[in-house]
Amino acid sequence: MRRISPVLQQDGVDPDLISLLKTILAACREIAFRVSQGELAGVLGSTLAENVQGETQKKLDVIANELLKEVILETGVVKAISSEEEDTIVPGNPRGRFLVTFDPLDGSSNTDINSLIGTIFSILPADANKEADDASQFLQAGTAQLAAGYVLYGPSTMLALTTGKGTRLYTLDKTYGGFLLTEEHATIPKYTAEFAINMSNQRYWQPAMQRYIADLLQGKEGPRGKNYNMRWIAAMVGDVHRVLCRGGIFAYPRDMKDPTKPDKLRLMYEANPMSFLVEQAGGASSTGYERIMDIVPTDIHQRVAVILGSKHEVETCVGYHKTN
Repeated sequence: MRRISPVLQQDGVDPDLISLLKTILAACREIAFRVSQGELAGVLGSTLAENVQGETQKKLDVIANELLKEVILETGVVKAISSEEEDTIVPGNPRGRFLVTFDPLDGSSNTDINSLIGTIFSILPADANKEADDASQFLQAGTAQLAAGYVLYGPSTMLALTTGKGTRLYTLDKTYGGFLLTEEHATIPKYTAEFAINMSNQRYWQPAMQRYIADLLQGKEGPRGKNYNMRWIAAMVGDVHRVLCRGGIFAYPRDMKDPTKPDKLRLMYEANPMSFLVEQAGGASSTGYERIMDIVPTDIHQRVAVILGSKHEVETCVGYHKTN
């Protein structure tokens, strides 16, 4: 089994980008250790603070955010970072060549029940003509991403990574502390009979999504002509990992549960990196109306609807939205 550096060198990836990725993964290994210790390390439970999203922060949210922020800015190659847990961007080296966005601990509400959580990250090119503290430099479409990935903290710690030449899966070998390549070409089957969605929000969805899910639930007797199974982990990183491993469709559609926040997932920290990984594995990703990676952000904390996974199923779901 091969380590990350030789694999990326084979692809002709920029040496500075490889070094940055290795630094991010070093922080993720430390996060994985903290997660594995759980209550023994006193890291479970919530703080008294809320993040910029208005969500109560878990202790591990804060720990993971600080670890990533510290090691990334120390590299010297990063001009600025943007985190889901930070109100604004954090400037780094004014001459840095890269920008890093991340969700330090996706699914952190799962920490207290020992369920799947993970770290999601994306790397963009820096704009030499903008100041390090200028947030507008992050407002790039997902197609500009140089690399994206997530680290899943589960029974084993796994990495999904793309630099635009396919999606690969790695597993953390704790005997020497590094990630080893375990899946050279992650490929999402075009067809599926599995979906992941939070059904408790069904009554708040747009009519198009309500019709689509209703047809799936009719099974063989319905218009889709086959039975579907539903899976829901309540952590995007876990649900997308399942899609990468065996196919399926994951959706967090627009809903009117809170009219001030019709979309749930963050474009820069969740939707874009996951879309990059899924598309590089042969899948598709959409809001229901447009390709996610074509969206040019207007704000670093912008939210979008997300529908991603097996290509035929995503295209079918998008078709329902076109006839809405």
